[in-house]
Amino acid sequence: MTKDASPAVRAGSGGLLGPLCLAGAVLLWGTSFVATKAALSGFTPMTAIWLRMALASLLVSIMHSRIPAPRYKRGDWKILAFLCLMQPCLYFLLEGYAISLTTSSQAGMISALVPLLVAVGAWAALKEPLSRDGMLGLAVSMCGVVWLSLTGGAGKTAPHPALGNLLEVGAMVSAAAYMVVMKRLSARYPTWWLTGMQCVAGAIFFLPWVLANDAGGFVRVPTEAWVAVAYLGLFVSLGAFGLYNMALTLMPAGKAALAINLVPPVALMAGWLLLGETLTVAQLVACGMIACGVRLGQ
Repeated sequence: MTKDASPAVRAGSGGLLGPLCLAGAVLLWGTSFVATKAALSGFTPMTAIWLRMALASLLVSIMHSRIPAPRYKRGDWKILAFLCLMQPCLYFLLEGYAISLTTSSQAGMISALVPLLVAVGAWAALKEPLSRDGMLGLAVSMCGVVWLSLTGGAGKTAPHPALGNLLEVGAMVSAAAYMVVMKRLSARYPTWWLTGMQCVAGAIFFLPWVLANDAGGFVRVPTEAWVAVAYLGLFVSLGAFGLYNMALTLMPAGKAALAINLVPPVALMAGWLLLGETLTVAQLVACGMIACGVRLGQ
């Protein structure tokens, strides 16, 4: 974990470094749905989330001396608090339960909504223009999500897919709000400082749930669940968000958000290869509708 590059270095390396950061973030995020499913085989959603946040926070505390200090301005605490509320708090709270109720493939496909939601958020908060195609694309994608949820039958790995997909949409709304705010802060705050702050905030936020309900939930946990939590904490919570935050300093927020379109195919492939998940013809059509809506919105 190195200190952020100077503006001159960023300008010279952004053409290659930005896409490389995004590629790493997409790969980690795309496989995170499968890893979360594996973690939930041994832990409750709250415990799994707290463990991944705690592991990431531990690594941040070890490396804190290498992270440059932020340029704090009076009143920034409100923006920082909102950032942490959206992600990791609300995002992981919603997604943790979502993936326990639906398949990792469906949850991953719903993540395609993020770029369009970011565009709407930038229009509302930053007064960036929003085209008619953007609004139509969001509407088409949302119809695809509804269809995907209605055609998903309950099963062993997806006891309540409709509710799970609805919670996943809520998680994506939180993620979009986070990305809009993150772009505003990235000019004055080092990317790894912000990422570390989010991990620490998440560990503190989810700790009361663990102490109140899952204090004894670490007994006879399968090795697979521990490995999944370690992967989520050390590689996804810290690595993926750190890489994405770094990419935001090298390119526009909207352009960086478009890379999220690559998360669904990675999630679908990982779910098929590692969990044996499949989609029905109707669900594939619904996924196609989501993809068409995203493409239209671009």
